[in-house]
Amino acid sequence: MFAREGRAFEPQIVVDVDWILPARPLTPELAAVLEVGYLKGADLWHVATALYATEEMDRITFVTLDRRQESVAAALGFPT
Repeated sequence: MFAREGRAFEPQIVVDVDWILPARPLTPELAAVLEVGYLKGADLWHVATALYATEEMDRITFVTLDRRQESVAAALGFPT
């Protein structure tokens, strides 16, 4: 994001980010995402990882600037 916006990386922005490292392939989550809408690459991976991270989608907010990703996340039950 920083490179895309032409800004220097600011480490303090990601200090409180919890990184999710799945312990298994995300095949079921990827399939669930693709059932509700088309995403590819990192957009698909991010939504699938959010599904992996919670069973209660209404407990976390999915934040994105990408309208297609937002639409798919909302269709899965995530507040956006």
